[in-house]
Amino acid sequence: MNAHPVNTEAETPDMRRLLEAELGGELPDERGRFGPFGGRYVPETLVPAFERLEDGVRRYLHDPEFQSEYRHELTNWVGRPTALTFAGTLSERWGAEVWLKREDLAHTGAHKINNAIGQALLAKRLGAERVIAETGAGQHGVASAAACARVGLPCRVYMGAVDIERQAPNVDRMRRLGAEVIPVESGDRTLRAAIDEALRAWVADPAGIYYLLGSAVGAHPYPYLVRELQSVIGEESRRQMIESAGGLPDAVFACVGGGSNAIGLFYPMLGDDCEIVGVEAGGRGDGLGENAATLATGTPGVLHGCHTMILQNRDGQVQETHSISAGLDYSGVGPEHAFLQATGRVRYVSAGDDEALEALEELCEAEGILTALETSHAFVAARRWARENPGKRILIGNSGRGDKDMPTLTRYPARIRSGGHESHGHENYGHENDSHE
Repeated sequence: MNAHPVNTEAETPDMRRLLEAELGGELPDERGRFGPFGGRYVPETLVPAFERLEDGVRRYLHDPEFQSEYRHELTNWVGRPTALTFAGTLSERWGAEVWLKREDLAHTGAHKINNAIGQALLAKRLGAERVIAETGAGQHGVASAAACARVGLPCRVYMGAVDIERQAPNVDRMRRLGAEVIPVESGDRTLRAAIDEALRAWVADPAGIYYLLGSAVGAHPYPYLVRELQSVIGEESRRQMIESAGGLPDAVFACVGGGSNAIGLFYPMLGDDCEIVGVEAGGRGDGLGENAATLATGTPGVLHGCHTMILQNRDGQVQETHSISAGLDYSGVGPEHAFLQATGRVRYVSAGDDEALEALEELCEAEGILTALETSHAFVAARRWARENPGKRILIGNSGRGDKDMPTLTRYPARIRSGGHESHGHENYGHENDSHE
């Protein structure tokens, strides 16, 4: 993808007012909207279930007793706070001060567990008989299976057949944790199809099932609920940066698919004096179906119950996507991310498959960390920013570990060897996205 100039509505009075409301903790509003994005567009049969969930979120989420139990689980079961790691070799190579927020060190290997255990505890309080979940990269499925085992609820995970093939280790982990894994052969057989199938299952038994949605997408209150449960990432990062680095970062980077790890890192820092950059999957090209860069090439529409930016054709048909990373392979994006792009507060760029592979290899060789293919997209854009802003302090959300990606990685011979941090011919390490009105 080629770089484009940013075109945002940040200077309009309405967007300035809405951004102030976001910084003041006033969004989403009572209708579940972040400015023009968000809301709730669901089948009539699911309206009572969503109303029951919204009432439960309002009653329990910030209740001191619930928070005490949730924080106890984060500390004693998830393993929080996760580390903040100074990346010394990357810092020397990039000419910047590089820090990593290590969500890969959380129980089950990614940020997904923060949300999963919180929603599992909520499901118990709401009297759910069983839990269903969807997964793309498998990390949310593993986290949901583990969380349900922890609280004593049966769990069924819907996963696209394409993702089952490329994420085989996580499929086995889910089953060993007691979950039933349902292959989805319909649609694009990836994350979007898995969400569709999970929603169909929920419609069949809205009273007995709790749908444990894994990203900051979908109908209200899910984008809000997931943001609140994942904000522990940014809250910890702020404290740790001040304690360990001596101050806040100049720039913050995270990968964006649906956007849960990114909103968890970004939200507590929106009011800080730092640049915030989300990195989508640029895939293998600019064309529709060649990437999953929703904020670059998408248009406004409704997907999975909310109004957001989605990848669709001129007839409004949602299109298939491509990314080397299963967790970024999604046709939409969380409504709060669409809103933050529209305000100009967060900038969204993209990184291609080859660039992500190179970044993953460099991190392995330089720092001894095998990151997830999703996460490696953030390193692509961070490296480019570092070269353009020498000497600055950078924070990268290392959202998950790459063990799950070995079936994919074994198809790509490693190109970087010890000391071999030379360029491989890709000079544009992040492609800036247009924003949309």
